[in-house]
Amino acid sequence: MSEECDQSDHIRSIVTTKWAFLAYGVLAAAVLLLGIRFITYNPHETHYHANFAVYINGQREEFENPQYYEEVKVCSLHGTTPQARTHMHDEENGVIHIHDDAVTWGDFFNNLGWSIGPDFIRSLDILYVPDGDKQLNIVLNGENLTGLTSIANQVISDKDRMLISYGSEDQSVLDRQFKTVPDTAGEYNQKPDPAACAGGHEASAGERLKHLF
Repeated sequence: MSEECDQSDHIRSIVTTKWAFLAYGVLAAAVLLLGIRFITYNPHETHYHANFAVYINGQREEFENPQYYEEVKVCSLHGTTPQARTHMHDEENGVIHIHDDAVTWGDFFNNLGWSIGPDFIRSLDILYVPDGDKQLNIVLNGENLTGLTSIANQVISDKDRMLISYGSEDQSVLDRQFKTVPDTAGEYNQKPDPAACAGGHEASAGERLKHLF
């Protein structure tokens, strides 16, 4: 009887040991996986560019006022303000920086202090509306969208080229104006952001911990 009890205890000990090793193995694997997730976590950063030009009555708007351009400090507010989502830098008046998803042309112009609608555009101090043969002309990526749609709610896509021209221009003039829209967005996509808004955000320990679960 004692021999049978000893054998039973031995079997239970073996089973207990195996379960313990299995539990330790599962725990070690979980810790290793979480450690890898903690170390390799990289927060999503949206960063791409588009080009544009604005003409008013045949004159190109140069956007010379410094208020049109965001400074380095905007990056500390990255993702939290409208200005952080889309802006211009370093007096490059034909390059739009986009740092968030679903940013529209309306968002961009609002950040400049302008506004744009189906048939009007407003600068800092003047509203331009249809007047005789003058109208708001829109050319996006070479396609004339004048009178077809409002671009205010249209999302800015990577490498878009937009011409906005208010006046009495015919198609030949619009074609010439569109050629002046820069085609540099792709180049800017390969460069560090002037204010390090993208690619410069290092995940904090708290962000990494949240990512684990």
